[in-house]
Amino acid sequence: MNPTNELRFSLNDRIDGAEIGPLRVPLALLGQFQAEVSDFLKGSSRDVDPMQVLIAIQEGSLTLVASELLAAGSLWHDLEQLKQTESLDQIDPKRAAVVERWQAAARQYPQRRYTVSESPIEIIMRVDVQSNYRKITEDAWVIVEKYLHGRIIDLGGKTKPNVHLEVEGGVTLPIASTQDLLAKEERNWLYRSALLHVTAEENLHTGELRKLRLLAFEPYAPAYDEDEYKRMVERGTRAWADVKDAATWIEELRGGKH
Repeated sequence: MNPTNELRFSLNDRIDGAEIGPLRVPLALLGQFQAEVSDFLKGSSRDVDPMQVLIAIQEGSLTLVASELLAAGSLWHDLEQLKQTESLDQIDPKRAAVVERWQAAARQYPQRRYTVSESPIEIIMRVDVQSNYRKITEDAWVIVEKYLHGRIIDLGGKTKPNVHLEVEGGVTLPIASTQDLLAKEERNWLYRSALLHVTAEENLHTGELRKLRLLAFEPYAPAYDEDEYKRMVERGTRAWADVKDAATWIEELRGGKH
């Protein structure tokens, strides 16, 4: 897509049987649409300054024509993506959030339609009740069973018992449980390392876990005990204290050099 200096943002809907337009639009809807257009133009990188954008309101629907956009690189990149696919994964997250709100509103109000175009006949994107703009990665969740190792920093609860497990990287995962499961556990796991058997929903694209539920506390016996390792080093150091050359001593035990 070749960047131009102008974009048209249009909102079509009917209120009490009549088309909305510059002369007839609910104040709240006008304010909401203006804010959404501003958020869409800015994105996260803010390569568009709304203070520098000129807006014209045109007849035919509620249409805001934004100009002075030629240098907005990320904006035109995202519009190219939206022209080709309904996936929102590859565009700026703030722009994606605006499109998600438009899609939700179109499903709630089937007569509503949002369009972004370069001219009255060159439509880049159309959001209505039949479109399906969404983040595909959010749909890619599967149910899994996992063993999670970490440090338990909280557990219990009267109405919604759970376990808070701090895993590698300092991330804390809330894991739903039951009072019976926590009550029958004889060992006090609070502030201790533990291995938990859980079910969860895992995102196939990001690896994120959600809706974790505890199945069991698993026996945990780490192969490496740092305190025991230090004790062994100290014993070995004392035992070898009188040996000046360890390599020579070992060679002598083997019968000397050949």
